[in-house]
Amino acid sequence: MTLLAKGLPPDEFQPHVAVLTRLGPYKEDLEAAGVPISFIDKGHKISLSGYHRLKSLIRRFKPDVVHTWLFAANSYGRQAAFACKTPVVICGERCVDPWKGALHGWIDAKLSKRTDAYIVNSSGIVDFYTGRGLPETKFHVIPNAVQTPPWVTPQERKENKRRLLEELGLPLNSRRHKVTEKGLLFDQMDITETTQASEEPYLIGLIARFWPQKRIEDALWTADQLKFALMNFYLIVIGDGPERERLLRYREDLQLKDRVIFLGEQSNTSRFMKAFDLVWNCSAYEGQSNSILEAMAHGVPVVASDIPGNRDLVVPNYNGSLIPEYDYDATRRRTALSRETLRLLNPSNSSLMESWSANAHAWTKENFSLDAMIERHVKLYRELLQKKGL
Repeated sequence: MTLLAKGLPPDEFQPHVAVLTRLGPYKEDLEAAGVPISFIDKGHKISLSGYHRLKSLIRRFKPDVVHTWLFAANSYGRQAAFACKTPVVICGERCVDPWKGALHGWIDAKLSKRTDAYIVNSSGIVDFYTGRGLPETKFHVIPNAVQTPPWVTPQERKENKRRLLEELGLPLNSRRHKVTEKGLLFDQMDITETTQASEEPYLIGLIARFWPQKRIEDALWTADQLKFALMNFYLIVIGDGPERERLLRYREDLQLKDRVIFLGEQSNTSRFMKAFDLVWNCSAYEGQSNSILEAMAHGVPVVASDIPGNRDLVVPNYNGSLIPEYDYDATRRRTALSRETLRLLNPSNSSLMESWSANAHAWTKENFSLDAMIERHVKLYRELLQKKGL
């Protein structure tokens, strides 16, 4: 949303951003670009005063287009726009939302009748909402955009890794543990104890909100398997959320504090991406993952769950791997993730990983550019406005 608001042609569009509940780190970006921001301060989930403040803003601003983003804004924003007779009203759905119950479905269906278009970022979202009865003809897929940085060579990545390890106070040789009875588990899963330790540790990244949907527990379970396979690695986890304390306790139970590093939220993930060898995405459902896009833009291969959204980004055997859901069998899914990680980070596959890294960088540059994302929005805005005679 911020990239779009900043990038719309100024001679044709005058964007104005309304924020319902709280301001955040993108406020400075928008202000620096000269985009006005109005803070509605909705407060509670159900807020008549917040609705009336939003409606007053729309009535005062008199927009030709109201484009809402995510459920609360989609609900409050569309209804307020309808009340103010806004010519074009667009709903932005950014994720598959199985958490929505009957009430949410009723609100979506009721507002759909007067909604001119839905802009979504993946085909999986179209399938989800049309499966719930919303009209497919109103949906338009416009993928997320990522600003592709310069190519990071293997040598540059190695140097970035060393700097990051030094900054985090992590040794080049991660602590080795003798295999205990857990080694029997690896025998059963055909995971051999081949020498996975390189001169320097592999860095695996995971960037996600600490929410059940993200299945970060899968990553910790897999890290435990890698540890007992004697891999020389660190798992760098970036993010925060309501599951933080539970995940920290789980890390303690698995004795992974020396291998799994929780860094909290980070405003600049680029410096981490430039050092990662691999990025994991364990989500149960997604719209279109910005962390996957950013990883691939930095030339980092991705191993992700085989779900709608991720399939639009990860091309198996080209820029990453997809891990089957195995009918939601967590043990099989996690074991597959560990096996694939062991395979890819085996020194014998370094050429394959370099190839995937180059492919990932080229793929995002070609298919998910900022200019393309903005132009697709502009084209749709124009078409919808022309239909209304504007």
